Amino acid sequence: MIERAQFAQNTNIYKKGHFKVDGFNGSFLEYLLQEIEGVHGKACPEVAFIEVANDIDDIENANLSRVVNLHPSVVYASSPDEYPFSKNLPDPILPPLQYPQVLAPNNINYNEKLMDIYINNIVPIICKPGDDSNYGSAATKDVEALQILSRRIHFGKFVAEAKFKDAKDHDRYVSLIKARDREGIMQLLTNHAVEERLLRRLRRKALVYGQEIDDDAGDATSGQQIKGQGQPRIPHDVVADMYEKYVIPLTKEVEVEYLLHRLDYGHFQTKGLTRDGTQ
Repeated sequence: MIERAQFAQNTNIYKKGHFKVDGFNGSFLEYLLQEIEGVHGKACPEVAFIEVANDIDDIENANLSRVVNLHPSVVYASSPDEYPFSKNLPDPILPPLQYPQVLAPNNINYNEKLMDIYINNIVPIICKPGDDSNYGSAATKDVEALQILSRRIHFGKFVAEAKFKDAKDHDRYVSLIKARDREGIMQLLTNHAVEERLLRRLRRKALVYGQEIDDDAGDATSGQQIKGQGQPRIPHDVVADMYEKYVIPLTKEVEVEYLLHRLDYGHFQTKGLTRDGTQ
């Protein structure tokens, strides 16, 4: 997000058909996403298609800029926490990795809604108005930001599964799910203290990562703008405000949607759940 803020909004990259591509009628950003999601990295297990944070708490700082040789037909989004933005992707030529089935079967994908919020709400907040013609660079940073945010938001499924299996609230979740009580589920899964800690941490991180570092500047973690450093690359409150208004609510929407269908599959039913939350 901080890197995207270095470029103007460049809204032409979001307009369908503004940049002509044979056989493609979408926007330049959609085209770039489709091409990247259909690429094939070198077939080496130690080389990741994208470089991501291992700790979900640090996912907002993940660097997704390492994309290797581009070829069609990649095994993409086979990981249970990766979801494509594009449709009709080519069939993979590499066998999918086998992951333990932690989640109940679902096809929840909030990327279309995320894309709309990102373009119409987030970019205008973090980027200055206008056009600086850096279309390729801006779109590349858009892709990186969208993939980070998508991974963060859809991780809500794992959070929801953990909350559902917590013996303390399990019976309440079951009752709310059976009643189709969306609002009640939202209230039960919301933890305001955890959200506040996340927002404080984001403000501190944005303060550090969002400024140019000078060897003689002193401590950048005090909460004060460093004298002589000029304006930060992005105001540190912007990132936290964006998470509070958009990312956290979207994540919780994913959690609620997942939980509403948690009882739909027999082999994931609750009859084998013990009082301590184990299967």
